[in-house]
Amino acid sequence: MTVLALTSASGSPGVTTTALGLAFSWPRPVLLVEADPTGGSGILAGYFRGSREYDAGLIELALSPLDVLDALPDVARPIEGSTVSFITGARSHSQARGLRELWEPLSDALTQLESTGQDVIVDGGRLGLLGCPEPLLESADLTLLVTRTSLPALAAARSWADAVRRPEAGWRRPGVLMVGEGQPYRAREVTKVLGLPVVVRLPDDPQAAGVYHRGATPPRRFESGNYTRALRAGVESVQAIVTRSRLELTPEVAR
Repeated sequence: MTVLALTSASGSPGVTTTALGLAFSWPRPVLLVEADPTGGSGILAGYFRGSREYDAGLIELALSPLDVLDALPDVARPIEGSTVSFITGARSHSQARGLRELWEPLSDALTQLESTGQDVIVDGGRLGLLGCPEPLLESADLTLLVTRTSLPALAAARSWADAVRRPEAGWRRPGVLMVGEGQPYRAREVTKVLGLPVVVRLPDDPQAAGVYHRGATPPRRFESGNYTRALRAGVESVQAIVTRSRLELTPEVAR
């Protein structure tokens, strides 16, 4: 089982869009958790274009009398025609503040989904906000800082990258998800500036990203296009890193 978390240092780098795109490219059943503390569901308002009503989410999970792991099936909603399900986030930023006590037990519950054959992607929103789901970012197998490659974006990401590299930050394995390589900086330069490996590279393709961002009609050859192929390559890269890190942690069998 893999738990992947995405977060950002600045506004609008495409965390929710990318999280949903990766989920649809995932080869196994995957649960997408909207944990962005700014509130408002990017999936309901964006991908579903407001056609799907809110009926349950993290607030109901926090209020449930059941253990968090047992209550997860009651708030997870499937996306028909896919192996993706999702848990809707807070409806407003004021509600997000009340979720701070949920993050720790939820992080424990997500790591126990191995028996269901389900992986997890966490949309952690922007770092530094009140109600930031830090326990989810810390407990993930891989936590990726999503950034574009412009100078302002990298300047915003640099201070956070400096912080999360430190052992006391608690991130098990930090990395970078880069959007728009060559605009103007490339992966090698991004790694040098941030001191973190670039794990996933996505092209800056607003038309293709619009499918996940606002439920747009897929453009021609969407499934075989650069954006979709980059998402699939990103999933493979994530899974390879998680598998390798687990093998490194597995003690050698005594002979």
